[in-house]
Amino acid sequence: MHLAMTGWWVVLATLALGTVIGVVKLRRDGRLRESGQSLTAHALGHELGERATLVQFSTAFCQPCRATRRVLAEVSALVPGVSHVEIDAESRLDLVRELDIMRTPTVLVLDGGGAVVKRASGQPRKADVIAALGAFLSHDPDEK
Repeated sequence: MHLAMTGWWVVLATLALGTVIGVVKLRRDGRLRESGQSLTAHALGHELGERATLVQFSTAFCQPCRATRRVLAEVSALVPGVSHVEIDAESRLDLVRELDIMRTPTVLVLDGGGAVVKRASGQPRKADVIAALGAFLSHDPDEK
């Protein structure tokens, strides 16, 4: 009887832990958050956008990367002066390590000078990307 009760407690503890991990993952997945890093055009291997750059780290078989590519391309076409750069994480391990990229897709929102103003692991929503751009572009003195 005592052994059976111990088994049930182990099952309950495992379920509780799994639930907590799942909730934390859902709350963080695709959310844009602050970052203090910066990148140059040379480090990226691409020119920075005039006002902002959306940098996407992807891998060949990443399904959410395709949807993220579509979202970021739409946003960069919608907002003048914003470019979208997609980087193959497997071919740029130096950058992946330097920026602590742990999964794909990872999206970095850079201002015109290359400072990372937001970062998301997982597929961000289009509205969140636009809001992240709007938050710092609205203070842009060059904005017309």
